[in-house]
Amino acid sequence: MIHRHWRLAALLLFVSFATAKAQFSTAITSDDVMRHIRILAQDEWQGRGSGTPGGAAAAAYLEEQLRAFGVAPASADGSYRHTFEFVSAARLGKGNRLAISAKGKSRSLRVNDDFRPLGFSASASFNGPVVFAGYGISLPDRGYDDYAGIDVKGKAVVIMRYSPWGDKPPMEFQASTSLRAKVLKAKEKGASAVVVIIGPADTDTDVPMKLSYDRQAGSADLPVISMRRALVEGWIGDPKQALKILQDSIMSSKQPRSFAFDQITLDLQTDVELVRAKADNVVGMLEGTDPKLNHEIIVIGAHYDHLGMGGEDSGSLRPDTLAPHNGADDNASGTAGVLELAHYFAEPSHRLKRTVYFLAFAGEEMGLLGSSAYVNAPSTPTSRMAAMVNMDMIGRLTDRKLIVYGVGTAAGLDSLVSSKNIDSTFVLKLNKDGFGPSDHSSFYTKKIPVLHFFTDLHGDYHRPSDDWQLINADGTRQVLDMVAEVMRALGDAPGRPVYVQAEMPRPMGGGDGRSSRVYTGTIPDFGEQSEGMKLAGVREGSPSAKAGLQAGDVIIKFGKVDIKNLYDYTYALGEYKVGDSVPVTVRRGDRTLTVTVTLERRN
Repeated sequence: MIHRHWRLAALLLFVSFATAKAQFSTAITSDDVMRHIRILAQDEWQGRGSGTPGGAAAAAYLEEQLRAFGVAPASADGSYRHTFEFVSAARLGKGNRLAISAKGKSRSLRVNDDFRPLGFSASASFNGPVVFAGYGISLPDRGYDDYAGIDVKGKAVVIMRYSPWGDKPPMEFQASTSLRAKVLKAKEKGASAVVVIIGPADTDTDVPMKLSYDRQAGSADLPVISMRRALVEGWIGDPKQALKILQDSIMSSKQPRSFAFDQITLDLQTDVELVRAKADNVVGMLEGTDPKLNHEIIVIGAHYDHLGMGGEDSGSLRPDTLAPHNGADDNASGTAGVLELAHYFAEPSHRLKRTVYFLAFAGEEMGLLGSSAYVNAPSTPTSRMAAMVNMDMIGRLTDRKLIVYGVGTAAGLDSLVSSKNIDSTFVLKLNKDGFGPSDHSSFYTKKIPVLHFFTDLHGDYHRPSDDWQLINADGTRQVLDMVAEVMRALGDAPGRPVYVQAEMPRPMGGGDGRSSRVYTGTIPDFGEQSEGMKLAGVREGSPSAKAGLQAGDVIIKFGKVDIKNLYDYTYALGEYKVGDSVPVTVRRGDRTLTVTVTLERRN
């Protein structure tokens, strides 16, 4: 019924699109920009989530507009769609069960009511004894170790969420208090299953945690469940050791109270199914006018997806609010810009000598999934792509500030961009780096020069309040005027830009994980899920580059830690310090090799 509703809505919209076609000018105008943004950011499309009916309706609109403007389809199959598949959610399989044997008496528990596997749990079984390991933190060099004096090998470990400091631990403990870090620590100590509870000091409710999927987490490689703490209370027996007394003692003394449960065994089976979905990048092209240059391509792109209806696992900064996250600035503004530029350059008098590809990406908010899928299976070889220009959040120009990333990715891009700031319309902030949290980064990993236009963050970012009424329409038009001139310079120049590995200051966070202490210079490939952490690239001059790591390598072991995904890698970084030389094992094609990476300090 829902799908029929959306098909009908899309059909009605197509009628309105065709009727409105003549209203769009071949010039770049504020009115045209706002028409596109208002359509893309409408409540009815419910935040344009990838793989949702609203996202599909937005893709249909983009295709219809490109067709109406005379822009040809440019996907490999001759259509406007470049389809990719991704994991959209996790759900319970039919095989989840848990039985507790306490001093010879067995009791079966109910999935959802009593326990629930977590989204990164393996689908696996466990049968054996149980150990209580407090908060599951092991930092003996900092005076706290929940695993001191207990043996967890081959056992199930019960751990509490958060920390002895509640949900605001000291900085040096923060990396160890995330749920994923705790599970990895339990695994490192030899545990065969993990049971998570929330202590009475942290919440009055007692229900299992929600099942949610984090696409960067992968599988923990062992069963991980959340369970009602009242069940654990029943295992303790001694009222002097009640869970509240244990937790209060740990929090007040900052000393562990770990122990093995007496005659308690678990018979556990977890079954977590991953739900796969499809989404479409929308791809159009205008062939260049110069037969000597039109085999080269200038890509102009923007992501059209946003956060859907929000919620806890969406990336919303109002996670408790379920409402359309319309993303008028993020990124209906950039998507409207792609349409405006497509219409503008489709005019015969405006055509460029090089061919132009117009790309609208899905899956950006999920980790650059759409752009990564495109560059890994492009409709034309990436070697033909002379440059990529990206627009992400160009709709809230304030105090004339315009940020342009990527000016160090080819010789002369900084002076080219500055020269197109006619009459000093903007206060330009130029950044050399070609990597960053938007779709240009996927192209830069393929050694394509990039530029990324951005009018900066604001208080409505990733919130339901990012709506079309707050767009600076004239400011967006001014940005597009400048982008058009930059594209003309790139599209008509006798020679193509020459790729440069851009220098950049090392980031305070992100890039190669969330460790605040050490730096390796790896660039994760967010768009491809593999058993390990695949590299999209490594930064020039970084520890990883010096060790010989390269794009396409899949890290499968970092020191003593097996790496299944980005979370494992982030955790592993936290186990080492600046100056350590760490053996790193990677898969490279059909080979497995080990290199030594000497860790440096993150600036």
